[in-house]
Amino acid sequence: MIVRSCHSYTIKMSETLPFDKISLLHLAFNGLTDKELQEMAAASQLCTYPPEHILCREGAYEDVFYVIAEGSAVICKNVSEQDGERVLRIAGKGDLVGEMALIQNVPRSATVRTLTDCTVLEMDKKDFETLLSRSPSMAINIIRTTLDRIRENDQIAIQDLQNTNKVLHHLDRNKLEFIQVAAHELRTPLTVLKGYVNVLNSFSELKTNPAITEVMSGIIKGADRMHEVVNTMLDVTRIDSETLKLRATPVPLKRLVVDTVHELIKASLERNIELSLEQDSDTPNINADPTLIQKAMYHLIVNAIKYTPDGGRVTLHSRPITMDKNIPGVEVSVTDTGIGLDAEHHELIFEKFYQVGDVTIHSSGKTSYKGGGPGLGLAIVRGVARAHGGKTWVESTGHDEVNFPGSTFYLQLPIDPPASPT
Repeated sequence: MIVRSCHSYTIKMSETLPFDKISLLHLAFNGLTDKELQEMAAASQLCTYPPEHILCREGAYEDVFYVIAEGSAVICKNVSEQDGERVLRIAGKGDLVGEMALIQNVPRSATVRTLTDCTVLEMDKKDFETLLSRSPSMAINIIRTTLDRIRENDQIAIQDLQNTNKVLHHLDRNKLEFIQVAAHELRTPLTVLKGYVNVLNSFSELKTNPAITEVMSGIIKGADRMHEVVNTMLDVTRIDSETLKLRATPVPLKRLVVDTVHELIKASLERNIELSLEQDSDTPNINADPTLIQKAMYHLIVNAIKYTPDGGRVTLHSRPITMDKNIPGVEVSVTDTGIGLDAEHHELIFEKFYQVGDVTIHSSGKTSYKGGGPGLGLAIVRGVARAHGGKTWVESTGHDEVNFPGSTFYLQLPIDPPASPT
């Protein structure tokens, strides 16, 4: 009897091997010459492992290549801590295991675990590389097998992505419907509340009481803020449900920017933030929905004020541009001296409800420093831009609350919106 040690599992084999190596290798590598098969057989050894034995461990650098001779093994990949492992495929007789990690000199991309008593033909990395260099046919066989496997995995991944996308789309629809219903339900009592407060304010005996006057003012201010949030929620639902209808009219853009800045002057002065305008004299008027454009400008400026420390500066600049496909347009940029934004957030901040940082430490003020909010303003900006056939994006060198590198948000709009904007 011959005793061999394969990894940590010791087995006994008779001198006459129960497996014909040549036949097994011929099954795994169709097209190799007899000489190549014999060389490969001589460089390999047969080993048997019990169920649940790990042949390959994901993330580990290992030096063994396997051909399964008898039994089966499961190939799994760790998806995440919550989802655990995912089964990629079941390997059986004649299947190759662990060859790509050896060829690429990288860690194992998946874990291979035996399901039954499993006999495998093993070859170490050095012998494997030597045979590959000698046998183009073997290399082509392995490439063909690997490409087939990649194609199968791609089809599985695509199907999973399609299924996940359907679920996410359904959840997003449910969320939008809830927001729409909630916003409408909130709007009615808010309107009633503001109406009653206005009635109370009409009583002269209440006006002479400073304490009650202050309370009434606080109620109106809170109701106005809630009403603004409700309207923002409804704007987002209209944008996402593609029910946003443009009422395009000539818009004096320079005048609209000035008016929006004046609307926020008080808020900026409370924070000692300088709001400045630098508009090119030839900034053109555009055909657009003035209400939507004003909302986009408003949210861009509020966002800049919110993430700029006290004593900072926010600058608005408008200029004529030529957009893609030589379409005449206009660009408005809002530059701040704020905390900046890391590249990983440059696209995500335009998603609804997305917040940068820990929202639990934010204040609730509309323009207070790093003040929290529903995370809808920039989503509305992007929705307005797309509805008009334009685009919006941000540029920033990164987040830094010591040196304050700032950010610049761009909004580009065509002079004439397309009939069917993308």
